[in-house]
Amino acid sequence: MTKIVRASTQHIDELLTLAPKSFIDSHGHSASASDIDYYIERNFNETIFRNELLDKQIAYFLIYNDEQLAGYSKLTLNATNSCVTTQSVTKLDRLYLLKAFYGRDLGKELMLFNLNFSKQNHQQGMWLFVWKENPRAIAFYQKNGFKIVGEGDFKISESHSNPNHIMYLDYQV
Repeated sequence: MTKIVRASTQHIDELLTLAPKSFIDSHGHSASASDIDYYIERNFNETIFRNELLDKQIAYFLIYNDEQLAGYSKLTLNATNSCVTTQSVTKLDRLYLLKAFYGRDLGKELMLFNLNFSKQNHQQGMWLFVWKENPRAIAFYQKNGFKIVGEGDFKISESHSNPNHIMYLDYQV
């Protein structure tokens, strides 16, 4: 059985455990260990999570499979991008599953949940960054209707960035 809940400050400890593990599962091989550690230290700490969980424009969702925490997503409402001309769009900042939960369609379920949440909040589309060397993720997003509309660098550390596609799904099409 799958359950998706909106995270609150009560879930910070779960995010502090889940976020680094799921990031390493998907991106751990994309940079040196010190660069990955730098990214994790700067982006997955209690202060960041607390501030983001209290921000009304940001929503975190946790997905559980058979009562085990399997993954999470992070959305930012009304987030602009120079490659997307539509106003009132959501940025899918993160959609990560722990490797043990790959292949169970949990990503698909969480994606549909995120799309519905975005639409319920009067957004006109959704955009995201995806690492160019992650064909599995690119195919997943394309299967969900996203199209490549640009590119950008995803900064891992002061000395390392990964090349990313910017993908967009227009709800009006």
